[in-house]
Amino acid sequence: MTTDTTDLSTLAVPVAADPDLVGMMTDLFTAYREARTAPDQFVVFDESLWGQLEELGLTRLTAATESGGSGASWLEGAALLTAAAGAAAPVPLVEHGFLAAWLLEQAGLPNDGALRTVALPDAQGQANSVLYGRHAAAVVALWHDGAQWRVADVPAARVTITEGHNLAGEPADTVSFEVADLGAGAVVRPEVRDEFQRRGALARSLQNVGSAERALELVLTHVNERAQFGRPIGKFQAVQHLVADIAAESALARAATDTAVARAVESDWADPGVPFAVAAAASCTGHAASVIVRNAHQAMGAIGTTLEHELHLMTKPMLARRGEFGTVHEWDETLTAMAVAAGREGLWPLVLTGTTA
Repeated sequence: MTTDTTDLSTLAVPVAADPDLVGMMTDLFTAYREARTAPDQFVVFDESLWGQLEELGLTRLTAATESGGSGASWLEGAALLTAAAGAAAPVPLVEHGFLAAWLLEQAGLPNDGALRTVALPDAQGQANSVLYGRHAAAVVALWHDGAQWRVADVPAARVTITEGHNLAGEPADTVSFEVADLGAGAVVRPEVRDEFQRRGALARSLQNVGSAERALELVLTHVNERAQFGRPIGKFQAVQHLVADIAAESALARAATDTAVARAVESDWADPGVPFAVAAAASCTGHAASVIVRNAHQAMGAIGTTLEHELHLMTKPMLARRGEFGTVHEWDETLTAMAVAAGREGLWPLVLTGTTA
């Protein structure tokens, strides 16, 4: 019989985010959601809300103060993304504040605060599914020139934008760059590419947690208010099973993302366990989306499929987000490869700490 000697003190311990800031953000987005009277009137970008968020310093919440950001940690950032997603706020918080601002910092490029989005152009200078491309003043491109990675901050006037949309109806455009503009970008560390993907994947996972938890609230309200055969439908065992699965998957997604955020915050993303934690979060939230979307619409019935009901503002973005910054299948493969490489002796430490050391 062997004794497990894994040091549990090495685990990431979540620290509380600023409660006043979290409370302010929660109140702001709750008020925004409650003021939306017509979910069928889909807005692709709420300029008024964006202006309000700018005034409050929330559009670049996690960006460094030296570059004009608010200097908050990803703990506060996580609260911002979950609250905004739970309110279906149509604003590019991830693209502008969590990714574009970070890329500019990595490249040592100035940031004037104008609305930006991010893109990964191919060798011909074309990037697909660029969220909020048509609304951006500039597009921050992360580009491989064949030898090294570069970051270019390209004004919107110098790119060609073909408008499109994703599954959720969000503006997902095709952006074509001049290769010369990309080649003039600043050289960044090779590791920036992988960290960019991890940051994007964790941000999308956090958004899906916010949408999942709001979807659960909507379902609980419905099954407790909707009566059939003389009693609320939530009293029927089949419906209870649907709701229980939604709650379980939401809780798992929350736990996985909270763990990844804690590891990232503790070490400023330098913890060697961060890649495993982010992969687990992306995998858990991706698989959870399938169960939550299916069960929520089954529990809600016909009303949940209408544009007039809020549910579609939660479920459609969940399905769209889980394919960004790596698909569920790709993150599953990443986890599998890590587990196989860890071997029998290293698997349990990998699960606990993200590394086999």
